[in-house]
Amino acid sequence: MTVKIIADSGCDLPKEIIKELDIEILPLSVIIDDKEYGDGVDMNPKGLYKLMKDGKAPKTAQVSPGTFKNTFIKYAKQNREIIYIGFSSQLSGTFNTGYLMKEEVLEEYPESKIEVYDTLAASLGCGLIVHRAASLAKEGKTINEILEQIDFYSNHMEHVFTVDNLEYLYRGGRVSKTQAFVGGLLSIKPILNVEEGKLIPIEKVRGSSKVMKRMIEIMDKRGVDLKDQTVAISHGDDLEKANELKNMMKEKFGIKEFVINMIGCSIGAHSGPGTLAIFFLNKTK
Repeated sequence: MTVKIIADSGCDLPKEIIKELDIEILPLSVIIDDKEYGDGVDMNPKGLYKLMKDGKAPKTAQVSPGTFKNTFIKYAKQNREIIYIGFSSQLSGTFNTGYLMKEEVLEEYPESKIEVYDTLAASLGCGLIVHRAASLAKEGKTINEILEQIDFYSNHMEHVFTVDNLEYLYRGGRVSKTQAFVGGLLSIKPILNVEEGKLIPIEKVRGSSKVMKRMIEIMDKRGVDLKDQTVAISHGDDLEKANELKNMMKEKFGIKEFVINMIGCSIGAHSGPGTLAIFFLNKTK
């Protein structure tokens, strides 16, 4: 029996990949006007971004302890080995809840094998790790072989992204009100990455056309063997620009394999419409 791969909705994988690789996705929640919606269940990203453009300020909530516990128990009863691959613990409390529920379930089912892994990654950075793990599970690899690859991918995953409107990062406490105001006036686009699971601004560029070019330059500097990788692009309801980035990558690096998807509700609630992000490895061996 294959290892069961579980992830949360912060991985932003397309539904067709989730179905093909039999990944169990646990939804985070989005709260709008005191009403709670399951990420990708009761609320889809396109609907969320429309509400945000209309002035709504959503909040988010982690996966509930009960959801974790019931999911772990379901597969423990089937004698399945389990790996939960979590969205960065520095951006959400979800991983820590998963760890606590794992300990509870192991008290009831001490013979079970349950591993939880904090990727310190977000969106399709986490998604590429989940994709790799689920592909190996489908091939029948052992739990230790899969964990080794999860560890490698997590340690070498690059995130490079920009947001269309600094106001959303201001609401989430990522930039000051002055930075958001001045950035909006001057069309300044921040470029950020993820270091040790946290969002870190690395530079600012004026204008959206220049920011995409700069993202590609950073990718060129940090990436290795890019044409042989599966590269991911996530976007805040701007498929046109995501495809523009894809074409730039194909032309410059010869990349053939892409995963492209809209940023889900749990991350999009903080990054906002128009966000663009690219994910790739800085080491492949």
